[in-house]
Amino acid sequence: MDSKSAQTKALVLDTALGMFRSKGFAKTTMRAIAEEAGISVGSAYYYYSSKDELVLELYRESVAEQGMAASATLEHVKGFDDRLKAALNAGIDAMTPYHGFGGAFISSALPPQSVLNPFGGASTEAREDAVGIFREVIKGTKVPHFLRPQLPELLWLVYMGVVLFWVYDSSENQRRTRILIDGGAPLIAKLVALSRLPVVKPMIEEALTLKIRVQT
Repeated sequence: MDSKSAQTKALVLDTALGMFRSKGFAKTTMRAIAEEAGISVGSAYYYYSSKDELVLELYRESVAEQGMAASATLEHVKGFDDRLKAALNAGIDAMTPYHGFGGAFISSALPPQSVLNPFGGASTEAREDAVGIFREVIKGTKVPHFLRPQLPELLWLVYMGVVLFWVYDSSENQRRTRILIDGGAPLIAKLVALSRLPVVKPMIEEALTLKIRVQT
């Protein structure tokens, strides 16, 4: 893609984001986006086939932003709970510009099949990048070896739960979501630590086996 095409594509995305914020997702059409951007409707559809594809691109950008912010923080944070807090907060920071149309954002960028089937759905690549952030979270921590292969994806699912809470969080600056992260991360760290216990480990392994069976 040449520089002019890249600029036009970025213009369409930026225009769409502005209109989603000001007019709402449902009331914004591809035609309106094209008119606001000063391009033909055909040109808008050339770069993005639908509003859902525009939202998916915004999601990809939020994942990239989350990854960069989390990596910068994780270099200086050692404890599992603090590392998880850093990744979760970085994700919410990256999603903040989209809160006004959060429901549409989630339903478009993360359709149910992408959560239930991590190997399918339009957002698979972005999901893998997001899971990679949580692989970074567990590096250098005392997470049990039997749990390490599955834990990053489980943490991503936790993050998706936090995002769903954030979508409907009407508190100022989504304060309740931050409280959830600050209280939830240490709790998850304690559960991970407890997984080492002989009485708990078999139950965790059974749950992980069930998860794999459901996905296949």
